[in-house]
Amino acid sequence: METDDSGNEEDCPIVMIPYGKQLIEDDDIDAVTEVLRSDWLTTGPKVAEFEEAFARQVGAKYAVAVSSGTAALHAAMFSARISLDDEVIVSSMTFAASANCVVFQGGKPIFADITPDTLLIDPKDVEKKMTGKTKAIIAVDYAGHPCDYDALKEIANRNNLLLVADACHSLGASYKGLPVGSLADLNVFSFHPVKHITTGEGGMITTNNEEYANRMRIFRNHGINMNDQRQRIAQGSWLYEMVELGYNYRITDFQCALGINQLRKLPRWLERRRKIAGQYDLAFSGIKAIGPLSVKPDIEHAYHLYVVKIIKNDRGMDRGTFFKELRSRNIGVNVHYIPVHLHPFYRERFGTVTGLCPVAENAYEQILSLPMYPAMSDEDINVVIDTVRSITLL
Repeated sequence: METDDSGNEEDCPIVMIPYGKQLIEDDDIDAVTEVLRSDWLTTGPKVAEFEEAFARQVGAKYAVAVSSGTAALHAAMFSARISLDDEVIVSSMTFAASANCVVFQGGKPIFADITPDTLLIDPKDVEKKMTGKTKAIIAVDYAGHPCDYDALKEIANRNNLLLVADACHSLGASYKGLPVGSLADLNVFSFHPVKHITTGEGGMITTNNEEYANRMRIFRNHGINMNDQRQRIAQGSWLYEMVELGYNYRITDFQCALGINQLRKLPRWLERRRKIAGQYDLAFSGIKAIGPLSVKPDIEHAYHLYVVKIIKNDRGMDRGTFFKELRSRNIGVNVHYIPVHLHPFYRERFGTVTGLCPVAENAYEQILSLPMYPAMSDEDINVVIDTVRSITLL
């Protein structure tokens, strides 16, 4: 426990260990400050520099930077020309934005169930949920574990569907030796503070399709053609034309400067996340009440989250009780996620009901996300492990 100058511990708050947290270092601040002193705060050269660096990192031809992960999902649906009454199959075990982006375009999300061991979208249920209106599949790399892309690509190719990877959890992961970001037609990332790298808020879409990339660049800039302010100045022109109905989803240059600098640290931070996961795996391996998720042998996990299932015991210790006990002891656990089809908006707007995705619904009653972020100290990790173990003995 920290003490004040007098050594008095009583008035000092106990700091909670959060489930996730950004890591900002001095060189990150220097990179941002340099841009803040430059001529371009937005639509400047750092945007393209970040896009090019990111595309190289994940092995894609094109990358388009936007203002958030949600904006990235929306831009992906726009570029895919999802429109009124189109259906898009989405995993139910995800954040609401994975489905909301379909609704933004007038489409209808169709929720697919998950596999119980990994909580990833179940390709068999994807096929069951398909109709003549299905236009795309959004596969969510839950917690940082890539989906079964071989199976999903086979379904998409056989049925002429677009495959979108919601890779907001999985930057730095790989599937059968191929990096996430190069696995689907469109691959979406988030740079929220709890993600692998951060730009404060921000997002990216990668693709090998030049048409998709061009459409997304227009979409993020009000639907205006490729001439942004910096390009017009360079060309000595004032002319621009709005060719689509777009949004202001631009990201700033100082955010991109932060992203460029953070991207260089990704390998080191991934190594730390995997080390923490390994310590958790070892510590909980013999505890019946704690069930870590499975990891397939042909993938490299990115561990955005470390999720466990809390197995209810005969003494009444369940996930809800476990959550309260950990929070009361300053372990900032969280739950990811309430299945999207259970949210009131989707119940009322689309008539989704309990029982639609039974595996996801059952998992939701058990799952808990333990603290996982590169800045966790060994002491913090041991505190989490010891606290979890002590609660299993209650």
